[in-house]
Amino acid sequence: MTQAPSAQSAPPSGLLPRVKAAVSAIEVDSRLLSMIVALIVIWVGFNIVSGGKFLEPRNMWNLSVQTASVAVMATGMVLIIVARHIDLSVGSVLGLVGMVMALLSVEIIPKALGFGVNQPWTWIVTVLVGLVLGALIGGFQGGLVAYVGIPSFVVTLGGLLVWRAVTFTLASGRTIAPMDSTFQLLGGGPKGSVGETVSWILGILACLGIVYGIYAARRRRQRYDFPVRPLPLDIGIAVVGCAVILLAVNHANSYPWPAKLAEQYAIANGIDPVGFTLGTGIANPVLIAIGVAIVMTFFATRRRFGRYVYAIGGNPDAAELSGINTRRTIMLTFALMGVLAAVSAVISTARLNAATNQAGTGDELDVIAAAVIGGTSFAGGIGTIPGAVLGALMIQSIRSGMQLIGLDNAPQMIAVGAILVAAVGIDQVLRRRAG
Repeated sequence: MTQAPSAQSAPPSGLLPRVKAAVSAIEVDSRLLSMIVALIVIWVGFNIVSGGKFLEPRNMWNLSVQTASVAVMATGMVLIIVARHIDLSVGSVLGLVGMVMALLSVEIIPKALGFGVNQPWTWIVTVLVGLVLGALIGGFQGGLVAYVGIPSFVVTLGGLLVWRAVTFTLASGRTIAPMDSTFQLLGGGPKGSVGETVSWILGILACLGIVYGIYAARRRRQRYDFPVRPLPLDIGIAVVGCAVILLAVNHANSYPWPAKLAEQYAIANGIDPVGFTLGTGIANPVLIAIGVAIVMTFFATRRRFGRYVYAIGGNPDAAELSGINTRRTIMLTFALMGVLAAVSAVISTARLNAATNQAGTGDELDVIAAAVIGGTSFAGGIGTIPGAVLGALMIQSIRSGMQLIGLDNAPQMIAVGAILVAAVGIDQVLRRRAG
């Protein structure tokens, strides 16, 4: 007599179970995949409403540059929230570090030391001082949280006020400009980009990295007799990933230099300026943000420090009993957040070619929202760096789309706030179901 197939071996019935089974087979975080789908819907929707302007190369290029500063800080905010803390001071730290770097580049080095503004090493010293200052501020706040026991909300709320006041005091309310010419390149613009050829090279290298990563992961699973995805599925993932990267590179290269600037470039390089065009390529801030995201992902998933942070967020008492120096880890996490705020200050100050008293105002809300929308849980222990970067891109996409259709700041803030509340609500629902 033939035995009926078991319920476990039967294929899932219904659309939702089949979708879940497909996502499980791909082995991609379902929340990350849902964010990608939501981002595509947002882009298509704004493109239709704006009459095709949203997906134009110019707007997408500007969107990528606008996202870079928030994305850099969001990668650090993930670890802060994962460790069950918060940092409300990142916007003020950005403003203070930017002002110090501007004063150093514009006034201190040229006037006090008697050197010109555009010395070859001026921008290097400026950036290094900014990074050290960010680390010191972050470490100081982290020390108050970890060793003194003051709640991070109180410490960083105080930092939000104090560092903003220090910023205003340092420059007496002035705007400090212009910055060193090489420093300006870190903020983007036609000259602050890598150009068409380098962009294609980077795109091809990224594709090779995807293919190698999938191949290496497959070999590791086979070596230890773990189940592997079907080969056609791996090939499909590699093809889709490479297609997205090359499409993004092509879009960046499709944004041309301004006509006058391209003409000056052609004349300076002995090229016939008539009809000459030059693609902008990937902006330097975007490359900085991608590099930071890769490094932060490596630290969060492959290094002891990242595992300690997640362990603390999962269960602080168990982490301490297991021998983890929780106080030191928390202090270092805040110091890292300060460094990332300084990196964002470099991008923001270079992009504006000036330091203002209002630089970074409100950025702390966008950064926290990006991390939470990207799947970081306020309960601690859960969060991903790629999710935070996607969250930053989603927030900036909403802002950019609303600006294109003529809406001012108020509706933008309402939209971001609503999405933040929805993200936290979804996290709570999922946690209750898992529990």
